[in-house]
Amino acid sequence: MKRLLIIGLVALFALAPNAWAGKGYPKRNITAAVVWGAGGGTDTCVRMITAEMQNFMDVNINVINKTGGVAGSVGMSYAYRQKHDGYTLCGLSESNVTAGVQGGWDKKFDVWDTFIVGGSPDVISVTAGSPYQTIQDLIEAAKKNPGSIKAAASGAGSIHHLNLLAVENGSGAKFNFIPYKGSAPSQNAAMTGEVTVVVTSLAEQQQLLRGGKLRALGMLIPSSFDVADLGTIPSAFDAYPSLSKYLPISQAIGFAVPSGVPQEAKDVLVDAFKKAIATDKVKSWAKANYYLLSGKTGAESKAVFDALESNFAWTLWELGAAKVNPETLGIPKP
Repeated sequence: MKRLLIIGLVALFALAPNAWAGKGYPKRNITAAVVWGAGGGTDTCVRMITAEMQNFMDVNINVINKTGGVAGSVGMSYAYRQKHDGYTLCGLSESNVTAGVQGGWDKKFDVWDTFIVGGSPDVISVTAGSPYQTIQDLIEAAKKNPGSIKAAASGAGSIHHLNLLAVENGSGAKFNFIPYKGSAPSQNAAMTGEVTVVVTSLAEQQQLLRGGKLRALGMLIPSSFDVADLGTIPSAFDAYPSLSKYLPISQAIGFAVPSGVPQEAKDVLVDAFKKAIATDKVKSWAKANYYLLSGKTGAESKAVFDALESNFAWTLWELGAAKVNPETLGIPKP
């Protein structure tokens, strides 16, 4: 009888190898593989939150960078290939949802369970020497002469481009969009007068705004935002309430684990994540870097990334900038 019981338990473990993987988790150090470069926004954010999380887990969380590929596909593939046991996290952002339609990733994004730290809200700004003093000045000029005002918002299909499109759809304005390879070159273009308008995050623009290189006209979130040395940047929603049909489209920076990770392990990660988000250190970091903290996990964060994936993927496809039809990946239209 005893022998039969042992055989039965062995068979049970063999049939369900992940069922017990989370018991006693974590027993050793954890690795967080960030898909973007060291020192960037996602890297900085992941290092900050994991440093706080490890205080509640009695193990270290070691951050490495696995860059390259399309939309972070090298880092995602690396993290996903590791054993689904909770010992490898994938540091990522909303930009990674385009990897599938750009041909770098063959899965829908919901193979991940995501943890959203937050992100810096986008702001629409103009060249310091431009004649536009308010968001109304800019929008009405763009409506009067459609396509006459050049606007930059990083690359086609980026979160900043989607925010620019949302401004157009919500206000009736039409800009002449000029794509650049990233936020920095698009901001440089606005500073030099190569374009008049730029849409990037407040965290990215803050020094340029303080230095008088750019002039902020409106936050692309429902509320205004207080910025040290600048005062209050009003919400673009105040002048154009119809923007609420299309905005906000916000950054979602954090990390993820494969959905197949045992629930026991995910529960431990969620607990440590929630405790870390609530610390004064994280709150102070967010305030200093103009981040809005989210703290979403589980179904809430899945809903955020599902919406981002749908919006990003189909926008790229309609712009002719995607290699893979979103339908083939099962991505619904927004």
